Amino acid sequence: MATPLPPISNPAGTARAFAPRAGVARFLGRRAAWAIFTLWLLSVLVFAGGQLLPGDIGRAVLGPLADARAVAALNHELGADRPVLDQYVSWITHALRGDFGMSWSYKQPVAPFVGEALLQSARLGLLAFVVVVPLGIAGGVWAALHEGRLIDRAISSGGLCASAVPEFVSSIVLILIFGVWLRWLPIEATAPGGAGTLEQLRHLVLPVLPLVLVFFGYLARIARAGTITALDADYTRTAILKGLPSHVVIVRHVLRNALLPSVTVAATQLGYLIGGLVVVESLFRYPGVGSLIFNAAKAKDFPLLEAGVLAVGAVYTLANLAADALHALLDPRLRAPGGA
Repeated sequence: MATPLPPISNPAGTARAFAPRAGVARFLGRRAAWAIFTLWLLSVLVFAGGQLLPGDIGRAVLGPLADARAVAALNHELGADRPVLDQYVSWITHALRGDFGMSWSYKQPVAPFVGEALLQSARLGLLAFVVVVPLGIAGGVWAALHEGRLIDRAISSGGLCASAVPEFVSSIVLILIFGVWLRWLPIEATAPGGAGTLEQLRHLVLPVLPLVLVFFGYLARIARAGTITALDADYTRTAILKGLPSHVVIVRHVLRNALLPSVTVAATQLGYLIGGLVVVESLFRYPGVGSLIFNAAKAKDFPLLEAGVLAVGAVYTLANLAADALHALLDPRLRAPGGA
């Protein structure tokens, strides 16, 4: 008796099943490659900027009255008299291992200072992110659902005005109103030692408000535009003609497609909220990475300055990469064959 043949497989169906994963993998792979290239290019620019800044390393460390021989000896000890390419290779090799050298101002390793400053900035940035993203998206959706009415004009105009005001202007106004005149909120962002969670959050209210004002208008405009586009789409009209309730149409069909740009934009802005707070941190005396970079530039502490800028660039790059990954997960077009 002949042995029955096994069932014929369907290679085309299997290929179609794995095509979405392959498309997403190609998309994320290209983005990761660009992220690595961006970080390398940033490291070159940061190191070149440190080399081009005026001032002698040994003189900056020892002071203007130091003996020339002592200055030359220190430059030799730090490797500042070596060729620039050799200095860069040594610096980036050590940086990849987490060793950014010694701070000239503090005479201690740079990495702990940068790590602590990043944690502080992340704390402030995440708090602003948690506040502004729901407000911005909800405001934009609400304005789109009432397009052309008073509430739409109020949200759109108010958000545009808030986004146009620079952070240092809004920060100073908020300090004067709530910190000096009304005395409702503390001016300094750092709570005293032993303060509880609520007291620490109270000290962070004023630094968070300028960030909320800037990003509310931006996110609201993105969410409004996406919602209006989704409301006019064919799939929305089809859902309405099927007799679906309005709340079901909005939640299942409109918001799922309208909020994709808002979510990805919000993810990219997280990088700025963590690494781009130089003005806010300086005004409110907050010990974040922006304040660290500013103080390092004033003191001409090149190792600390280069490490801080490189860390901020890494935060930006990782935030953009996370936004791309989120976009790939939420956008079905990237999961289609050839969609990436």
